[in-house]
Amino acid sequence: MIVGIDLGTTNSAVGIWREGKAELIPNSLGDLLTPSAVSLGDDGALLVGMAARERQSTHPKLTATAFKRLMGSSQKVPLGKKLYAPEELSALVLRSLKADAEALLGEPVEAAVITVPAYFNDRQRKATRRAGELAGLKVERLLNEPTAAALAHGIHEREDKEPFLVFDLGGGTFDVSIVEIFEGIVEVRASAGDNRLGGEDFNEAVVALVRSRLPELAEAAHDSLLKEVMRAAAERTRRALSGADEAPFEFVWKDRHFATSIRAAEFEEAAEPLLARLRDPVLRSLRDSGILADSLSEVILVGGSTRMPIVRRAVTRMFGRFPDTSVDPDRAVALGAAVQAGLRARDAALDEVRLTDVCPFTLGIAVAERDRHGRIHDGIFSPIIERNTVIPASRVHSYSTMQDNQSRVELQVYQGEARDVSANVLLGRLSVPVPPRPAGQVSVDVRFSYDASGLLEVDATVPLTGTARQLLILDEEDAPSEAEIEARRQALAALKVHPRDDAANAAVLARAARCYEGFLGERREAISQIIMAFEAVLERQDPREIESVRRDVEERLNAIEGERYL
Repeated sequence: MIVGIDLGTTNSAVGIWREGKAELIPNSLGDLLTPSAVSLGDDGALLVGMAARERQSTHPKLTATAFKRLMGSSQKVPLGKKLYAPEELSALVLRSLKADAEALLGEPVEAAVITVPAYFNDRQRKATRRAGELAGLKVERLLNEPTAAALAHGIHEREDKEPFLVFDLGGGTFDVSIVEIFEGIVEVRASAGDNRLGGEDFNEAVVALVRSRLPELAEAAHDSLLKEVMRAAAERTRRALSGADEAPFEFVWKDRHFATSIRAAEFEEAAEPLLARLRDPVLRSLRDSGILADSLSEVILVGGSTRMPIVRRAVTRMFGRFPDTSVDPDRAVALGAAVQAGLRARDAALDEVRLTDVCPFTLGIAVAERDRHGRIHDGIFSPIIERNTVIPASRVHSYSTMQDNQSRVELQVYQGEARDVSANVLLGRLSVPVPPRPAGQVSVDVRFSYDASGLLEVDATVPLTGTARQLLILDEEDAPSEAEIEARRQALAALKVHPRDDAANAAVLARAARCYEGFLGERREAISQIIMAFEAVLERQDPREIESVRRDVEERLNAIEGERYL
């Protein structure tokens, strides 16, 4: 049995696809959402879910929440005298969800699709996969959260849609995806996000607002118990402000009752820096997809934090229209994960549904460049597969030696967006022998092939000698079986053709060359310009752009050849 799991910062949920629809599974308390919280009980037992959340304000040093934000880091979380890795705490939440599903379904749950923020990097995704394995689950796929939400929405509507934007603001992370649905294909055009922005930050904004009014608590500002008591009070206030112009902020500290009130306008002013941070990922996703905001068919809100009126007003101002709130913001991601679980299980009701995703971060290598004074600068990032490329994808770039008589080229593979590779994530290394020649006379073709499950295949070839080296990078520590790896590599092999060698593109280039030979004067010059423009697009290796330009080239050639026979 395979389930879909939304592993959230604040709450988590598990769902399943059965009888032609996605449905969420209630926990032992009958709730569809399980708090992502772990606490060490008075008897030494670990508590998970609501029982742990209720102890957060009374036993803060024995309770852990929001540990999803630490995924992929080396930071440990203390519970009593023991330190836990973030993935170990996440595994306890996943194990609880697994047990809930097994109790309802009456059969073992062996595998899961687990959602992650679109902007989780390689380390964070590996940590999430490890958490699933520690919970006794085979992680069939890590699915981007806004993609999951779009998938749930697409299945619900069951109709073609112009590009729409999924705005996903949860308890700890913010993601944006631009999605299009056509002929049963749910295609993600671009994703962007902020892994350090969510409802918890808005709670902190409320706390900061109140602290200035309670100077008598200044000396105890760093007390962990006070922090949790005020955080809990802030969350109550924030939720109350979703339906009122003013809400109380009150708590008890050392047998003393503290109370004040927060007006919605005050909260919005305090949260303005957070609201401003919502804009950059939206703009990045629009830029990367090449889609104008005015051409979006709708903006769909996902994530519990989008219930805040100040967020909805910010989105309305941003797009000049009211967002779509028809999808339950707390359940959409888990329902989408359940749909993907149905796809993995090859449910007959989903045979006509296909999903494409994008590469969340740019993949490339470290290179050296020579400035105009002849000095060499190392550690510069050279992108090969850029972020928001539809995957699976394969791209090749050529590089040349920098030193005379260089005998090896050392490739360092990185993931990230910074020009300085030290700010990116190192994924692996590959050493390639080259024949000693003067600098620049030996080239190395470096091809990256990347699939939706996180397998990155790096092929380095020296055209002069035919020497080839390969590096395989997986997104999991415990590698899958050889048969599974081979199947995934075979699927990627079909992509390892440069666009100029693709049959359709080669045919258009051949036709253009024939036309060039058959005409004279202005029309010959026009054909030459068409060929150069198309070759430039082929070198960029973007399938969507190539297809669009190829159609345009064919139309222009039709027009030219049509004139020939008048």
